Amino acid sequence: MTTEALKGELLAALEAADTPDGVEAVRVQALGKSGSITQLMKSLGAMVVEDRLRVAPQYQALREGVSAAIEAKKAAMSRAVLDARLAAERMDMSLPATLSTPGSIHPISQVMDELSEIFADLGFAVAEGPEIETDWHNFTALNIPPEHPARAMHDTFYVHPAGGGERMVLRTHTSPVQIRTMMAQKPPIRIIAPGRVYRSDSDATHTPMFHQVEGLVIDRGIHLGHLKWTLETFVKAFFEVDDVTLRLRPSFFPFTEPSVEVDVGCSWEGGTLKVGGPASSVVGGSAPSASWLEILGAGMVHPKVIANCGLDPDEWQGFAFGCGIDRLAMLKYGMTDLRAFFDADLRWTRHFGFGALDVPTLSAGVGA
Repeated sequence: MTTEALKGELLAALEAADTPDGVEAVRVQALGKSGSITQLMKSLGAMVVEDRLRVAPQYQALREGVSAAIEAKKAAMSRAVLDARLAAERMDMSLPATLSTPGSIHPISQVMDELSEIFADLGFAVAEGPEIETDWHNFTALNIPPEHPARAMHDTFYVHPAGGGERMVLRTHTSPVQIRTMMAQKPPIRIIAPGRVYRSDSDATHTPMFHQVEGLVIDRGIHLGHLKWTLETFVKAFFEVDDVTLRLRPSFFPFTEPSVEVDVGCSWEGGTLKVGGPASSVVGGSAPSASWLEILGAGMVHPKVIANCGLDPDEWQGFAFGCGIDRLAMLKYGMTDLRAFFDADLRWTRHFGFGALDVPTLSAGVGA
């Protein structure tokens, strides 16, 4: 049978096919493993060169022509099915629309917005910096010595330096943002630095990546009293309580001197943690459920850190503080396991998330 006769036979069979299965049967008959066109293509290998050069273009044209006709038939059938469906289906516009699942604001995003709102009322700007930092910005400029445990591989994620330069790390705190700010602008400085940080740790209250906010004030005549007032004002506004008692315990951080751990007075009522309350209930211990809760670390910026940034520590002083945003969210909104923040469980997000129209705000501002 000539190629023209075979093509006519296959196209006639294709024209007669009126279902997708019928079209597929023609395809297999022509182009399947044992199809007529496939057998012709296989026969080329046994031909002498002259015969192969003469008939190979005819076989190739036959295969391409039949393949194109099959694809066109499939497309026509698909269009016919779609047209029939569109003609038969009707939408009842009087029916109520199907409600899609609304999105929600993650508690971390909500708390970041609350922090920005509170500190904006206190005159603080928001500063940002890179998450992959140099060893100098992350450690050395902050007066962290080479032998400090924070530099150990089991605590810090190191990355390969670009072009064989300075060693790079995933920042372990947002303190490098403070360094970059002091080097980039002249005092007075009032900033907060929220963002992601990374440490090699994982359990119910620690994750390898978490969120932190740090604050920095650099000016003339700054002292520990300014720090305490700022933190008291922040805690009152964030937890939305009027009566707050803070306790500053001596501590040590390489980048502050003196350094303090900051505890807030709290109580347990019916198994629920309540931040704040009468100072006497904590200090005097009159309430059996009264207690202290550590919430952040702070201190006066170390003179060496100020000098490392090109400022004169005899002229400029300041304070700094830092706390975990995830921890603040847990304390305020009642989460118990930090790992759930990053599990991408929609049930958890729907429970603890905030709708776009019912987000709690602190629009009343910071009290005087």
